[in-house]
Amino acid sequence: MEGTPRAVCVGETMAALLPDRPGPLEDVPGFRSSVGGAEANVARGLAALGVPAAWLGRVGDDGFGRRIVRELAAGGVDTSHVVVDPERPTGLYVKETGPDGSVLHYYRDGSAGSALDPGMLEAAALRDAALVHLSGITPALSDDAMAFVTELVRRPRTGLLSFDLNWRPALWRGRDPGVLGDLLNAADLVLLGADEAAEVFGTGAPRKLRKLLPGPRALVVKDAGHQVTVVTPEGAHTEPALRVEIVDHVGAGDAFAAGYLAGTLRGYDQRRRLRLGHLMAASTLAVPGDHGAPPPPGRVAALLDAPPAEWAATVIGGTP
Repeated sequence: MEGTPRAVCVGETMAALLPDRPGPLEDVPGFRSSVGGAEANVARGLAALGVPAAWLGRVGDDGFGRRIVRELAAGGVDTSHVVVDPERPTGLYVKETGPDGSVLHYYRDGSAGSALDPGMLEAAALRDAALVHLSGITPALSDDAMAFVTELVRRPRTGLLSFDLNWRPALWRGRDPGVLGDLLNAADLVLLGADEAAEVFGTGAPRKLRKLLPGPRALVVKDAGHQVTVVTPEGAHTEPALRVEIVDHVGAGDAFAAGYLAGTLRGYDQRRRLRLGHLMAASTLAVPGDHGAPPPPGRVAALLDAPPAEWAATVIGGTP
């Protein structure tokens, strides 16, 4: 959308293999290729809402890397700041779908995406952005990536810095997740799920988390499938989640982040920011991939200002 400030999402994006049908990997007849990564998902969600967004990261000089750049660009994301690594491969994950949901198998050790380092802090995109978005995945990828994130959150900035916890315990084996508190507390906007916050900080209660993380302007706590609460210096506001006919949970948190951040950049009040996040998350929950197209702009505008009863009666992906 013309006049909307520019956002830059920083992190690893991987190639993905998605099964043709549910079942154990050894029994799946075939796979289709795609791309995925938390920060790239947010960039695609922002672009879908008309917010000029870029993805900053590294890919290998291989077919998977070229596909990532091509697909993100096709989704409206600026990829002009992507670094092509001539030595490291593009990371890969494989989705396995069963009766209890999806399991993701990662093949990312030594990947190009894990080689983010402080040298990338000089990227022009980071200097010019009105908003930079990070997640807790990146500092767990390597020592260099940790150094990159640590320096980025600590240095002076003119725009906003948002940080999604995105807790991935397997990535933190052998590393100290205690640093996450300091990293999140240095951000302007923090998003995290109540369940993952309970694992990392010992509580998922919004007001208790606010005492642990007093630094951010806004702390957004997602209680999956129920509600989201934002706590700011002015107080707390809660918006209930929409009812959704769920197809797949993957990518919903990133979609919520895209909606909330788009609303932030547009100067929406907290209710409308949370509702736009809910709409984006619901649209992704209702489709099999990592990205669901938002409702038409007119429908979005109507729902953002709908009375509570009308909002509560809305169903995405089906009928009441």
